[in-house]
Amino acid sequence: MILALPKGRILKELHPVLRAVGIEPEAAFDDEDARQLRFSTNVPGLNLIRVRSFDVATFVAFGAAHIGIAGNDVLMEFDYPEIYAPLDLGIGHCRLSVCEPADISADDDPRSWSHIRVATKYPRLTARHFAARGVQAECIVLNGAIELAPVLGLSQRIVDLVSSGATLQANGLVEVEQIADISSRLAVNRTAWKTRPRQIGGWLDRFREVMHAGAA
Repeated sequence: MILALPKGRILKELHPVLRAVGIEPEAAFDDEDARQLRFSTNVPGLNLIRVRSFDVATFVAFGAAHIGIAGNDVLMEFDYPEIYAPLDLGIGHCRLSVCEPADISADDDPRSWSHIRVATKYPRLTARHFAARGVQAECIVLNGAIELAPVLGLSQRIVDLVSSGATLQANGLVEVEQIADISSRLAVNRTAWKTRPRQIGGWLDRFREVMHAGAA
């Protein structure tokens, strides 16, 4: 069985969770200089893969991984019907927000928007959000340095993840609307769950027990 994990910040928060459910990766998994992407574990038949956070959903949806861990921002962006996300792991907390330059926000009313240009790496999610409000959103896709878009005139607003808000402040931006609270979820391929109910159900139970123990 393959468990897909995201690279980056969330992976550090995942380490104690993995160990709490009984998964000990091979030593190379914790080696930042290691180039391999697939790792064995202490559990016979269970391998981990380490991929970009946005790719976790794709690996799970198409059955290359049976289970994955991804933020609900990624799951909402792709909205794959092949994925079931039954468990919030309570890590990776942040929010998905609409942001704009501080010097225009004082005189700006988001309720008056009818058409906006937005830089984001969430074009589908962003378009759906604004369409529900009757606003036409022209989405420019950027995968990094999104805060530069308003500064350099690429767009007036951005939709991005916000944690502390320090990056926004450093680039003269403020939040004007929150789209969703974000956290990491356990995502399961629906077909795999049907064909391996005991195996996958067992892992879901282990993760659920750890979450309940942590909340107690």
